[in-house]
Amino acid sequence: MNDTQGVRVSKLLAERGLCSRREADVYIERGLVFVNGERVTQLGTRAASDAAITLAVAARAQQARQVTLLLHKPVGYVSGQAEDSHKPAVTLIRAETQFAGDRDRRFQPACLKGLAPAGRLDIDSTGLLVLTQDGRVARQLIGENSNVEKEYLVRIAGALDARGLALLNHGLSLDGKALRPARVERLNDDQLRFILKEGKKRQIRRMCELVGLRVTGLKRVRIGGVRLGDLPLGQSGGSCATASDSDPVETVE
Repeated sequence: MNDTQGVRVSKLLAERGLCSRREADVYIERGLVFVNGERVTQLGTRAASDAAITLAVAARAQQARQVTLLLHKPVGYVSGQAEDSHKPAVTLIRAETQFAGDRDRRFQPACLKGLAPAGRLDIDSTGLLVLTQDGRVARQLIGENSNVEKEYLVRIAGALDARGLALLNHGLSLDGKALRPARVERLNDDQLRFILKEGKKRQIRRMCELVGLRVTGLKRVRIGGVRLGDLPLGQSGGSCATASDSDPVETVE
């Protein structure tokens, strides 16, 4: 290890998906990180990019206790901190709103500590919201290099022709930057399915505006391999049913 060369150990831990950088700092201060078999306790310590880095058993045990919850967010709740008198979605996480099919995992108030949304869902949108205490989960879903798909059902008003549909799939720009290719298909006259691998603020609504459409309802139904399934509106659970390709198409409420 070298104090002036190499990469910060906390950064290496995060890049390797072992924990978040914030968690890494805590683990380092507690002496729960080892670089090439040597305990590290000094914040800012650097190591070679190919160094062998491990977490102590106590750190791994703490990670195993971290909670990740799925919430079917209703319209009218913000994803993160309260704003403009609107309540944050985390206030819906209570014993009485726990999914009946998940009651074998008893709700504990401690699961609310440090629970934060991994990605946002607009106040006027509904659907799947992931809240987690685990920095590894958050990084996988919303990290800079995340390639996780997000699937939405979108109710629209307005006429959409073939050119407009092609532009939604690839060819639009927002904030002066070209959007990554999307997968957009028409489900019926007034509903589209969007599958994105990025998440700019109000992206779907703004994309639709660019082709002359107005979004009247938006519901996120999948993040990666996790589907909203039959999780009721306003309820939360530690797991979610996975729908098969043959399941009936969900509709926007």
